[in-house]
Amino acid sequence: MDPFQQMHDWKNNLDQFFGGNFWNDFEHIVKPPIPAINLYELDNEIIVYVNLPGVSDRKNVNIYLDDNVLELKGETFPVQQGGKLLKQEILQGDFSRRVELPCTVRKDKVSAVLKHGVMRIQLFKLSGNRKKLKQINYEIEE
Repeated sequence: MDPFQQMHDWKNNLDQFFGGNFWNDFEHIVKPPIPAINLYELDNEIIVYVNLPGVSDRKNVNIYLDDNVLELKGETFPVQQGGKLLKQEILQGDFSRRVELPCTVRKDKVSAVLKHGVMRIQLFKLSGNRKKLKQINYEIEE
């Protein structure tokens, strides 16, 4: 029997036993999301670094933006080396990843650059997102 089919059957049994999509809560522990990202928030912008090993063609990665969600779809490629593979930690293959951003960003002002397998995506916060305290005047009644 195919070992991947056995894993799939095992996952389905857990889902049935515990109800719903039990396994989805633990999937990130067993299989970390790809591509790996670092997300930074500055005063007026959001910077996202995306690990994309082996990508050197624009056709391999698509980036979508919707208000406060960045979506990445594409394919990363294996590091090819002769000989027998003894350990594999660099994840590869097709991916689809949604990243929740901490705020709404401008769709008209985005830049993305891929260099040495790392993409830098620069997003600018929508100016209405900045929360400033507004002082409220009040009266005193006697």
